[in-house]
Amino acid sequence: MRILGLISGTSHDGIDAAVVDFTARGGALHGAVEHTSSTAYPPELRRRLVASLPPAETSLATVCELDTLIGQEFAAAAATAIEATRTGPVDLIVSHGQTVFHWVEAGTAHGTLQLGQPAWIAERTGVPVLSDVRVRDITAGGHGAPLVSYLDGLLLAGLGGTPAALNLGGIANMTVVRGPADLSAHDIGPANALIDAVVTGTGAHPAGYDADGLIAASGTVDERLLAFLLDDPYYRLSPPKSTGKEHFHHAYVADALAATGTSPAPADLVATLTELTVRTVARDVLAAGVDTLVVSGGGCRNPVLMRGLRAATPGVRLLPSDDLGAPADDKEAIAFALIGWCTAHGLPGSSPAGTGAREARLLGSLTPGAGPLLLPPPLPEPPRSLTLDTMRAVAP
Repeated sequence: MRILGLISGTSHDGIDAAVVDFTARGGALHGAVEHTSSTAYPPELRRRLVASLPPAETSLATVCELDTLIGQEFAAAAATAIEATRTGPVDLIVSHGQTVFHWVEAGTAHGTLQLGQPAWIAERTGVPVLSDVRVRDITAGGHGAPLVSYLDGLLLAGLGGTPAALNLGGIANMTVVRGPADLSAHDIGPANALIDAVVTGTGAHPAGYDADGLIAASGTVDERLLAFLLDDPYYRLSPPKSTGKEHFHHAYVADALAATGTSPAPADLVATLTELTVRTVARDVLAAGVDTLVVSGGGCRNPVLMRGLRAATPGVRLLPSDDLGAPADDKEAIAFALIGWCTAHGLPGSSPAGTGAREARLLGSLTPGAGPLLLPPPLPEPPRSLTLDTMRAVAP
């Protein structure tokens, strides 16, 4: 079954796409990654999106407009990805959309909102679309995150020891696998979210992020500010837990500067926030007894961040997720393609041990394509392992 996974993450910079052809053989699932690509949001749309995020106030009119505009961008990205594979149509599209709010209070997730109206995708491509994939896990008492823990559990199953998968997107999340029935996952805290917010707010780099870690490399860590940031109560919560830009945003940094009376130069501030990610991630990695750390997400392209993690986690082997067949920049899009495969076959696509839900659930809501909605026969049990190979065409 050929599935296109689409997601825009907490960096809010564009849409990642992955076309995966899944084949099940007994308890083993194989995925051939045929195409991956990343499509940047138009600058004006990204500006409007970022301006509407918490703690900013917004209107229902803005929400409606963004839902439509983001949906149209997802539809264009889907059409481009399908055309680029040149191996025929896909059977299903899974659109995560763009998270704009994740409602968590006192350690309990109450709701989540992703924009990007799926009807635009179905209309443009004629393919059925699975969307709104997080909320069903929340209704079962989970956090709806990190959903990538389901993919992580299958990919890490054969590594032995105590492996973990670390995703360094806007938010850092980690999945630890101690055995076939022993998985845990949680959002650690900010990975790139605060760094990007400061780079954008100060104009330190026109791309809006610390390209190649050059800004952090030129700065010095402000230890007073770092100590204040490390004392955030979120880090003391026990997993499962989730967070997002509702908590870690530009105003959060401004409040920390005011509280500490510090005023570091932009490069020093970026260096401090990079070290915050290093310290919080390393603390959780070491506390979990991880011996192999499989890293993905945009943060793994930051050499300052990665050098810091290696130094802070002695004895831990760090590998890119590419070594397991999941390109580091595309793993989340692949994860949502996998969730679509599960839902299409009547199987849960979440790990309750990772999200905190009472039980696993079938995820998502279906929007029909141009024809009848045809699903494959249900499978009696979920896969026990997943192998991926990247025989794909990568868009520039």
